[in-house]
Amino acid sequence: MKFITFSGPPSTGKTSVIIKAFKPMIQDGLKIGVVKFDCLSTEDDLIYSKNGFTVKKGISGAMCPDHFFVSNIEEILEWGQSIEADILISESAGLCNRCSPYIKDIKAVCVIDNLCGLGTPKKIGPMLKTADIVVITKGDIVSQAEREVFSASVTRVNPKAITLHVNGLSGQGAFEFASLVMDKPVETDSLAGKELRFPMPSAMCSYCLGETRIGKEYQHGNVRKI
Repeated sequence: MKFITFSGPPSTGKTSVIIKAFKPMIQDGLKIGVVKFDCLSTEDDLIYSKNGFTVKKGISGAMCPDHFFVSNIEEILEWGQSIEADILISESAGLCNRCSPYIKDIKAVCVIDNLCGLGTPKKIGPMLKTADIVVITKGDIVSQAEREVFSASVTRVNPKAITLHVNGLSGQGAFEFASLVMDKPVETDSLAGKELRFPMPSAMCSYCLGETRIGKEYQHGNVRKI
């Protein structure tokens, strides 16, 4: 089973890109499982199901989505094996742009869009900087010059990644992207002992434990002042 991790800021078109790239493989007879990670709610699992994917969703609730991801990803791999998936995909939204849900030796894809702003790539942390492939969406509603400048900005942040444009509505670029993702497939039988590409965001303070009052006397643990 080939395992691929997707992440990116909310509403950049991750689900659309995944469907455009992998639905033809389902039509060719492959079984593809998708795990959708989110914070409060999602209906993307219904969209995946309608398009032939076998899907499971995980809602982190009050927990950091990255910590929820890494706490469950081994069980998710076992789920993919139990359904005999040929390809297993995890999709998570980097809500703080600091997220790092990538694993060493597991192909990592970051999806961002042209509407983020030219300075946004510099504000996105390991989620963009450690990705193997960066997909840029919504290029159809900006000019060619804007696309090129934004793409150059992404390349400056992550010069090692392959950067390409995919239209989540028309599917333009999806075949090329799918070919890159499936190039030199590496089967993943276990995640035991594997490492994250970058440490998770850290915080263990009184607010993590449910404190709501403001004031120094209520701040304990990992507290960082400006």
